[in-house]
Amino acid sequence: MRLLWVLFVFQAPILPLVFGFNKPQVRVTTTFKDFDARIMDYWGGGGGKWAEVSGGHPFAGRTFGGAKREEVRGTRAFGSGYPYGADNQSTLAGRPFPFGVWPLYWDQNFMDADEYGPQYDAVRPGGFIAYVPLRTTKEYFNVTEDEVYYAIGDRESLLPLMISYVTWCHVNPAWPSKLDPSSPNATIKLENVIQYFRGSSLALASPTYNNTFARTPNSEMQESTPPPEFVEYSTFRKCVDSVTEKALAIVNKVPTEKAVDTFVSTLPGIGWILGCVAILLLAWTYHFLQSMREVFHVWLYGDAIVLERVGRQRQGELQYERYP
Repeated sequence: MRLLWVLFVFQAPILPLVFGFNKPQVRVTTTFKDFDARIMDYWGGGGGKWAEVSGGHPFAGRTFGGAKREEVRGTRAFGSGYPYGADNQSTLAGRPFPFGVWPLYWDQNFMDADEYGPQYDAVRPGGFIAYVPLRTTKEYFNVTEDEVYYAIGDRESLLPLMISYVTWCHVNPAWPSKLDPSSPNATIKLENVIQYFRGSSLALASPTYNNTFARTPNSEMQESTPPPEFVEYSTFRKCVDSVTEKALAIVNKVPTEKAVDTFVSTLPGIGWILGCVAILLLAWTYHFLQSMREVFHVWLYGDAIVLERVGRQRQGELQYERYP
């Protein structure tokens, strides 16, 4: 447990935001021809133009990317959270990947989502489907003893999310566990989901919640069973929900050629400036060391140096006095 705490503390998401390093990312391979890939950023803004999967990929020809952070939130209906490409609300088959990742899948091939099933876990962006328990203590929130939620999604999305949950919502740290959503004995079931995110690729669930409308094959379904009051009004749940919406990894914009060319064209100027700064720094360092050398000598030899200087001064005065 101590090792887990060290991992969470030293990779806390506040560090990349403040200091600009070690920002968690997910690499999404978009073609098997040259293994070209796009990067998914946590706390990133997304957006930009969509692109196309190619090169022998299982979903070659489908579009991906282009979705923005403010579009990441879905509803309680499976298949929600698509900013584009959800023309047929009764099926997920053939849909694009606006955020760069695939949707979840559930038992009984619900809404034809088996095409994203475990047979493709080896190439699923972010790895296999997993879940993490989300618990806290009464020290931070007014929670009931059995109040626990689950985040369900690809493994690589859940790891940095857990770091954010620990940092902002005081969640007890836990490692992801593999989940087979299609199993009838799965820890979390379709009916337990209280919120979908990122094109239904990640969900928050509560084992105390049973949505009787969850099996309706309509991703625009607005009707749902109300959750228990302690879930609906839980400040802990709201914290976890908010962090998920803001931190969940989504695909980056594609860097434009113009931006790259501009950066390259500025490199000579940047090099010249850095060279001048280096020369000035070396000159300052030399003078500083010279000054410190004199101070050190005075400190080391003290009175001897003072007497020597007085003697030299007196010799000069004597020479002046001898002048006719």
